[in-house]
Amino acid sequence: MSFVKQSSSRPHLLLIYAGHAGGRTHEMVAAVKRGVADAGEDLELRALPALQAGVDDLLWANGLLIGTPEHFGYMAGAIKDFFDRTFYPAQGRVEGLPYAMFVSAGNDGTGAVAAIERIALGYRWKQCAEPLIVKGELSAADLQRCAELGQTFAAGLALGVL
Repeated sequence: MSFVKQSSSRPHLLLIYAGHAGGRTHEMVAAVKRGVADAGEDLELRALPALQAGVDDLLWANGLLIGTPEHFGYMAGAIKDFFDRTFYPAQGRVEGLPYAMFVSAGNDGTGAVAAIERIALGYRWKQCAEPLIVKGELSAADLQRCAELGQTFAAGLALGVL
């Protein structure tokens, strides 16, 4: 079964994220959310910590944004937990779901990206943007890139081009 858009006229965008409140990843999440809002599209955003998101949220979504810090060269455990809890219940029901990711990296972020991409292949999702990796402290330009990711993804989802 391939991914089918919801019959609702408003697309549903799920943003899951991990990291500590007040940390760099949360700053990136806030910038992505600003970008989604700035897109001005008529869509519904559900932004949830990964530990609170579940299979119903995933099945609700027409698009998925994933934000994670890099922990020990890997994604945050909360993101992996989301995948572990949703993979089998959603199997065959979310194929083709467009997704993109952003990573707050202390190292180079490539391990986190590779792990998420590998898992996304199992879900048979469609990656719609290059992974956004920010190494170290966030600059204004980094936060602008996060906002652009949110804005572009939201516009693409609303226009049906993702």
